[in-house]
Amino acid sequence: MRTLAVFFSLLTWALAEPTLPQTMGTVSIPAQEWPLKPGPREIMVHVRYPGAGAKIEGVRPSTGIMLSLHNWGGTASGGSADPGVLSNTYNVVAIGVDYLQSGAQASIKDPEPYDFGWLQALDALRALHFVMSDLQLRGIAFDSTRIFTTGGSGGGNVSLMANKLAPRTFTAVIDMCGMKKLTDDIAFNLPGGSSLNARYVRDPQHPFYLSPDRQELHDLGNPAHLALMKQLGCTAKIFTAHGVDDQTDGLVDQYAANMSASGLDFTYVRVTKDLVDGKVFTTTGHALGNRTAIVSQVAGEHLKSLHRVGQTDFERKEDIRYPTRNGTWVISYAKGWPEGRFEKQ
Repeated sequence: MRTLAVFFSLLTWALAEPTLPQTMGTVSIPAQEWPLKPGPREIMVHVRYPGAGAKIEGVRPSTGIMLSLHNWGGTASGGSADPGVLSNTYNVVAIGVDYLQSGAQASIKDPEPYDFGWLQALDALRALHFVMSDLQLRGIAFDSTRIFTTGGSGGGNVSLMANKLAPRTFTAVIDMCGMKKLTDDIAFNLPGGSSLNARYVRDPQHPFYLSPDRQELHDLGNPAHLALMKQLGCTAKIFTAHGVDDQTDGLVDQYAANMSASGLDFTYVRVTKDLVDGKVFTTTGHALGNRTAIVSQVAGEHLKSLHRVGQTDFERKEDIRYPTRNGTWVISYAKGWPEGRFEKQ
């Protein structure tokens, strides 16, 4: 009988829904399947609450939520702004996410191509939805008009993509030297451009094939997609801080020009030598400087005072659709959390 009781106890635990930790900590939640490795998949969510002891009791009706997303090869909030500083300075629940291919092994050493922000952004949004939903289930009031995201390098890329996939959810986005486009040199490891290698191939029969439609989706300065974001009602204040020596053929300047022309609320902090002060900005290259201090200098006052108007995409439960040359990328919010797919023409 005791053995049977233990079995049912373990079964109940296994079937239990994930729930937020009482103090700062981690929780594993289910995520969308990765076609390259079919089967169930989970992601780790790192949660930091504001206030003494970083306890869930520190969440107040005025408390917002902020993603702080790690770089390519990192975990939690590595290479991004410090969650502890964010939570206490800006009165937010700060979230790090071990999204798809977190860590050096999966993102750099393993053979599968680097996701470059598609499922990774869906993972980040899934984590955001989980935190918001669990707070609501517990009856803990928070301010859903204060939802932010930031990240450095790969985390900047994922932050921008998350805003693209959920264009009516974020109040502000702070991108620090994030990748703006999946260029051929990055995708196929070609010489003469970036040193990054996403490990895709051009053979349509290969499982690592990068389709033109997928590559088009990853262009975060795509004018047609920016126009759709504007039409849908994206009001996020979008900040990009990018060093002038971390560009290839003006790619970032072109992205910034497209963003400015779109009518979205966009600020470009083009980090030149005159901005390098040795404290906040220490270089015009990829590292930029103190990424916690950069968030503060670039957008700090907005993080304290800004509020979004209207429901999030989680609440609207509508589809977001981005057409490309051979079909449409669809992000469905029918279940509240996002699920992405490609529909061929």
